[in-house]
Amino acid sequence: MLHPMLNIAIKAARRAGNVMLRHLDRLEGLTVQEKSRNDFVSEVDHLAEAEIIRVITSAYPDHAILAEESGSRDGNSFMWIIDPLDGTTNYLHGYPQFSVSIALAHEGALQHGVIFDPLRNELFTASRGRGAQLNERRIRVSQTSTLKESLLGTGFPFRAMDHLDPWLRTFRALLIQTSGIRRAGSAALDLAYVACGRFDGFWEFGLSYWDIAAGCLLIQEAGGLISDFDNTQQHLDSGDVVAANPNIHAAILAAIAKQRK
Repeated sequence: MLHPMLNIAIKAARRAGNVMLRHLDRLEGLTVQEKSRNDFVSEVDHLAEAEIIRVITSAYPDHAILAEESGSRDGNSFMWIIDPLDGTTNYLHGYPQFSVSIALAHEGALQHGVIFDPLRNELFTASRGRGAQLNERRIRVSQTSTLKESLLGTGFPFRAMDHLDPWLRTFRALLIQTSGIRRAGSAALDLAYVACGRFDGFWEFGLSYWDIAAGCLLIQEAGGLISDFDNTQQHLDSGDVVAANPNIHAAILAAIAKQRK
């Protein structure tokens, strides 16, 4: 039986997904603003976030909220971390790779996470100590044992250009050591894909808390490892993330370390 709080997260994610799907055939009419360089927000982001917050606050009015578009709301020791539309640029171009990401932390520790792909109707869920699922079936990270056999995911450092040169160096170093690298444009889905074994690993510079909170829990509950570039658990604060199955996590870290010197 799913935890009641996870059920609320699922309900909220599905409502947000419905908002996205309803607007897909009218993308040219959407109001879009540029928050910062290459970082866009549309009215669908706001509508989806409002729907998520409505579902959560109706069930748990005393909980705190940290949402990408509307910011933070004070509350008790529970905090919901919300990215209503991860992959906005993809969405605005009709590129089919975007998601909803919702996590719940209690006293700073992640307890539940949901990543929902409304186009594929794929629902990734995790609860601390209870494993990770895709559409209610248990998932695990891959068993790939070497970088040479691995398929990795990554994301361009499109917001902070000071990350571009180190990212390019790490990209080149890992490209020649692996079987391939993909950049699809939704970090939340990338992390979910590591959790279910579609990717063997993932790295990115400078992500936000709401981008990765749910995905971090998914990875851990699916038997994977996630850290910052120094192999410490500061990734939620720094936004520098390496996630992988246990066989190749250290190898990815080593390749990145050589390029940061």
